[in-house]
Amino acid sequence: MNIVAIIPARGSSKRIPYKNIKKLAGKPLIAYTIREALRSKTLDRIIVSTENDKIAKISKKYGAEVPFKRPAYLARDTTHSPPIIKHAIEYLEKKEKYNVDIVVILQPTSPFRKAEHIDLAVKKMIETNADSVASICEASYPPYWMKKLKKDKISPFVKSKIDYHLLEGQQLPKVYQLNGAIYVVKRDFLMKKNKIIDGDARAIIMDSIHSLDVDTLLDFLLAEVVIKNGLFK
Repeated sequence: MNIVAIIPARGSSKRIPYKNIKKLAGKPLIAYTIREALRSKTLDRIIVSTENDKIAKISKKYGAEVPFKRPAYLARDTTHSPPIIKHAIEYLEKKEKYNVDIVVILQPTSPFRKAEHIDLAVKKMIETNADSVASICEASYPPYWMKKLKKDKISPFVKSKIDYHLLEGQQLPKVYQLNGAIYVVKRDFLMKKNKIIDGDARAIIMDSIHSLDVDTLLDFLLAEVVIKNGLFK
């Protein structure tokens, strides 16, 4: 069984230019993901999918493979993950004659995800024979308190006979959100369904610090604080 990690890292980020290689505590952001992928006991290959030469060079420096250059049409703001991952699989199978059984997608914007989390997700798939596995964390704000807005008129996001605003947070049903750190999917399921998380989907739960998604300048500042205060090891 060949288990391949794909790290999608385009260079054309508009919000923060070259976000995936921006320095976090002295190291490129993507280096944290590559390091933990290399420490994993379940991954056979760690491949970075990028259209950018600078990202490719840095990724190789930290130990990842960059066997191909991603086409520009797969590096747009509107490009979704499935075609990016399918492109990587097709390259490996057609150009290298390397069969892929399971794909592990690791976003470089999750620097605090650990090798143990990766291995836990892979083992969950193998043990349950699920179509896909995703990492999740407890939702930071309950949807029961959220509101919709039509012009300036407020209405409940969740319609119910229960007035959830009369309840304290610990009285609300516990809900979770995808944290974007880990997606594991069977190769055949992805290629046939063109989806990553669907079918028989399972989950592993991560805490809030390891789930931190670094996407904005404020996120970078928060991540620096986490590292400097020894909250992430």
